[in-house]
Amino acid sequence: MSTDRLSDEAAPEPTAPGPETTEGETATAGASGAGGQGAPGVDAPGADVPGAAGAGGPETGAGGADPGAAGAGAGSGGAGAAGGASAAGQGGVPTAAALAAAVRAVESGERSADSFFTARSPRAGGTGAAAGARKNGGVPAPAAGSQERAGQGGPAGGPAGSAPESAARPAQSDARTSAPSSPQNGPQAHTHPAPNGDGPNRPAPAEHAAPHPATTADLAPGLDGVRQVLTAGGAPEALAGKIAETLGERAAEALREDPWQLLSVPGVRPEQADGFARALLGPACGPDDERRAQALVGWLLEQAALAGHSALEASALRAALAQRSVPDPDEALQTAIAEGAVLVFQDAIETPGARPAADDEDEEQPVRILLGLDRFAMAEESVADGLARLLNTFEEPSDADGAASEGDEGTADDEGDAGADEDGGDRPDADAPEPDTGAPQPDTDSPVRPVRQPGPARWEAAATAAPSPSAAELIRAAARSGLVAHTGAEAARAEPAALIAAARALGLRACGATHTADGRARLSRQIAEATEAFADLAAAPGAPEDAAKAAVTLSGLLAGREGPGRDADGALALDVLVVLDAPQLDLETAAMLVESLTDGTRLVLSGDPGVLWSAGPGRLFADVLAARCCPQVASRTPDFGPVGELVSGIGIGELNQVEAPGKEVVIVPARDPGEAVHRTVQLVADSVPRAIGVPAEQTQVITVGHGGAAGTRALNAALKERLNPGPGRFGGFDPGDRVAYSPVPGRTVPGTVTGADAAGLHLECAGAPVVVPRERVGADTVRHGWAITAHQAVGTRWPAAVVVLPGDAAQGLTRAWVYTAFGRAERHLSVVQGVDQALPRAVAEIPAKERTTRLRTLLQLHTVQATADALAG
Repeated sequence: MSTDRLSDEAAPEPTAPGPETTEGETATAGASGAGGQGAPGVDAPGADVPGAAGAGGPETGAGGADPGAAGAGAGSGGAGAAGGASAAGQGGVPTAAALAAAVRAVESGERSADSFFTARSPRAGGTGAAAGARKNGGVPAPAAGSQERAGQGGPAGGPAGSAPESAARPAQSDARTSAPSSPQNGPQAHTHPAPNGDGPNRPAPAEHAAPHPATTADLAPGLDGVRQVLTAGGAPEALAGKIAETLGERAAEALREDPWQLLSVPGVRPEQADGFARALLGPACGPDDERRAQALVGWLLEQAALAGHSALEASALRAALAQRSVPDPDEALQTAIAEGAVLVFQDAIETPGARPAADDEDEEQPVRILLGLDRFAMAEESVADGLARLLNTFEEPSDADGAASEGDEGTADDEGDAGADEDGGDRPDADAPEPDTGAPQPDTDSPVRPVRQPGPARWEAAATAAPSPSAAELIRAAARSGLVAHTGAEAARAEPAALIAAARALGLRACGATHTADGRARLSRQIAEATEAFADLAAAPGAPEDAAKAAVTLSGLLAGREGPGRDADGALALDVLVVLDAPQLDLETAAMLVESLTDGTRLVLSGDPGVLWSAGPGRLFADVLAARCCPQVASRTPDFGPVGELVSGIGIGELNQVEAPGKEVVIVPARDPGEAVHRTVQLVADSVPRAIGVPAEQTQVITVGHGGAAGTRALNAALKERLNPGPGRFGGFDPGDRVAYSPVPGRTVPGTVTGADAAGLHLECAGAPVVVPRERVGADTVRHGWAITAHQAVGTRWPAAVVVLPGDAAQGLTRAWVYTAFGRAERHLSVVQGVDQALPRAVAEIPAKERTTRLRTLLQLHTVQATADALAG
């Protein structure tokens, strides 16, 4: 590793202001606007998260509270969700201990589970369920860029499916229905309150019926009424649109009756909502207001989701409420559970490396109590059920299968791809235009076709023809299982490409889905290269464009813009699906994906376990690997070159010096953030193009956060002044500016500004035109993109990368962050180093920021149940 500077210019004097954010890296922004004291404004995502904080993710609005019972049973040591209304018939509100005791009572047979547990779909074979699916009647709608799951809802920040799934495929739906109950002996039906609190089971608290500055009858209709309430509370009227979007048609009335519902708007902080409530309620406002406590419970869980947690331990949530001056956190949690605003789970505490034992009722296993929002609980359980379904419904091919298909072999494209409508189907956000990247459009009107099964001999022939031993191992694993996990770094991506090429040569409908358009382009090239190795297996030679059809982005596949589309039953018309960049799968996107796969489909999750996790909640790939519920193939293909050697060492916790004779890796010391910015501009504009031969437009700057003296804002301002100076006459942008465009939170597309007009800001992203409406041009959708964060960069690589590590960024560093940032470089990596020993310490001692999830336990329970069923059968 060379420490030579590419330039010897003098540096400015040190200055070291702290960073505004560290890991809150996704291009998200909350409510904007300036107001007086207590007025809502912008808040950095992930702030004030109880428990371990993680990387920032997409913002989602609070989904409201579901009154009534919510719950699901699980086996011993499992993730059973118990609804708080199980004690309602006795006139009490359950504590976490009482709920845990209730779960144990069901497990021992002392009580009937039907009285307070939800039923599961027999097909799903689930071990625990969230209470009934949330509907939209009278409940605040999710914020832009997020969706609540109702049966088969779309992922937050991800694409919505274009084909009906629940109705067309009832056997595969994740059905959740409330158990029969009565007011005397069980919970109420899982109903929903009106936004103002006067729906069933949740009347507005009588003690807070003090008169307001104006009654709801005085409010104007629509947005004008919302503006009236905001003005009365001293908040900026600019928030009206987001509030109406989040709280629904009765937003003004809801906000008047419960001012703390303002916390459901992304970016609003508790102190701002408190000031707003004081202005509206006057003397009736106090920290003991039940409405405040319930809003804070939801807000804290939403903040936890931004940090990657799908649930929180009850103790952490209780402590966070106390920190927010809630006088009785226990009562607040009990009320939230009883009203169905949150779900409670009993999760086993396991010894590292141990697996839950089946039917061991004599030895009581220690558990922890987790609390979570229903949409994440449902998504997590839907993923576990779907993955178990793919494993359990898969039938290993036999010689008879191979003989039966001999007369009808052909390539996947000979069969004709299934399709969705040419308009791409429903999108997650109609106001978020997606770049039409030129990917092949799906065909239409494909009939339902059973999954094809080439015989073992043909699979073995494909493995024998594989270009590498690891690729052969992956092909053999996919032949024998409906779910396979594959791990490896950048060079290992050739192995899933070989699997796709082999499957298509065997006549299967196969494709690979990536996180970014850049990843899709690289995969397409790799499939084309691998196809030659399997030419002797194919019944007919594939056309040159076949490789392009086999590579898609995951968002495009689920939205119907790319890939084979869906069959008549609403399932993806695929026999083999390989998901690359699997660590980027958040829970809700993963739930939509597995629900879109028919029985017998082979799903391969492939990715680098060392990179940063998804922007949304969950750590799906890590949980699948930890659960050991399916075959795992670890690549033995190393990354080559000085950059590959450096990154490989970081992956195992070692920051090694590497030989870089061609200045492939250069360390540039920086004494302070000001010097870091100066050196970065010099590297991008002059040193790297002159010494390495990589032009500025192919060099990407990566830093820890958006704020601070050397964050993306400061770096982009300096880089624009040097590379494309201009007045920023189009909302701060000029033609030629590099931008980072986020069509939905959590996903970033690099682009360039080409112009602007009345329609909005015109961009070119991945070679395709995109128009961003004027009202969406802002920090939450379009940022300057010369410098981005590691979360925005994941899934994409550039010929050269400049990683900036100013001294004030030390606390945001982890091994995963360094591994991800350094790994974005293909040919050259410059590191502007200002953190001294914090860098090797982070690589050696801080693997990643922990996330609290339940998926690992759910998958292990499925495995235990499947083993017990096999032994019993």
